[in-house]
Amino acid sequence: MAENASARLAAAAAFERANQDVALAVVRGYYDLETAEQRLNAAEKILTTAQTTEDAARAQLDNGRATLPDALNARAARAQAAFDLEDAAGAARFARVALRESLGVEPSEQIEIAPPEQTPAPEQVTESIRQLVDSALARRPDLQQLSQQVRAASAAIRAAKSEQRPSLELDSKLGQTAMWPTSVYGSLGSADQTTWSAGVTLRWSLFDGGRRSREVALARSEARQRQDELDEQRDRTTREVWTAFLAFHTAVRQREAAGTLLNAAETSYNASFEAYGYGVKNLIDVVTAEQQLARARLADVQASSAVWIGAVQLEYATGSLLRGRAPLTAPAPAPRTSQP
Repeated sequence: MAENASARLAAAAAFERANQDVALAVVRGYYDLETAEQRLNAAEKILTTAQTTEDAARAQLDNGRATLPDALNARAARAQAAFDLEDAAGAARFARVALRESLGVEPSEQIEIAPPEQTPAPEQVTESIRQLVDSALARRPDLQQLSQQVRAASAAIRAAKSEQRPSLELDSKLGQTAMWPTSVYGSLGSADQTTWSAGVTLRWSLFDGGRRSREVALARSEARQRQDELDEQRDRTTREVWTAFLAFHTAVRQREAAGTLLNAAETSYNASFEAYGYGVKNLIDVVTAEQQLARARLADVQASSAVWIGAVQLEYATGSLLRGRAPLTAPAPAPRTSQP
């Protein structure tokens, strides 16, 4: 009975972990597509910036204030931006197909997603790393499944050992005896009386060719294997929680740095472009600032997506995914001000 209960609990834990695996694949597919679309949006802005730079170089060339190599360099930068745009568009199409596949529907790029802009991105973890590890060791379904298998193996050892001990059986019977004529000498008529019996049976197999010893050894070997698997998975879980914890914190810091980098790159490009129009800067300075701005835009997209993916990965590593107990907090939305 206990073995059957352990098997049912292990199956339930495996089913829950399978659901978490599916949820993780879908969420990662969603944010991969969101990242691809944001990258496509950034590539479009990069192409617009490169086109603006090329137009300015041609205008300066027509006015005799720039050389032909300057115009050709600007044209090459615009062509590179156009190539990157097509690459980003292809990545977005592949991400749509991958998301549909994770949802279990036929492959196609016909899917639209709502951006996560309405929900503030998480910024901090509400629990310490020690609490996260303890929570994962206690809550993760895969560990619960292995724990149930260890209990079942221990029960198998006890059952195998019980076969080596003698068994004692107590048996009793109670009945009513009726006969005619009566068994009493000299009396006539029927007899009707209660009868009972009791017995004790002792069974002990003294020789079985080592069968029971082999069964006990096999059960112990199975138990050791299950325990080793549980210990290994515990160590792996601890590493996964630490990795997800550090990755999330790194992503949050990178997002802050990427925002600062993007603002600086936009300011630098605008200043360089304006100075180029006045003839103070040359085109090399403008193209360099343009490339820095392009990298900053892509870094901002990647950093923002990494925060969401890191948050989901941390929930998965701690076993909190689909359980409504995320160890993360997001900033409260700013209150709306009423217009007079």
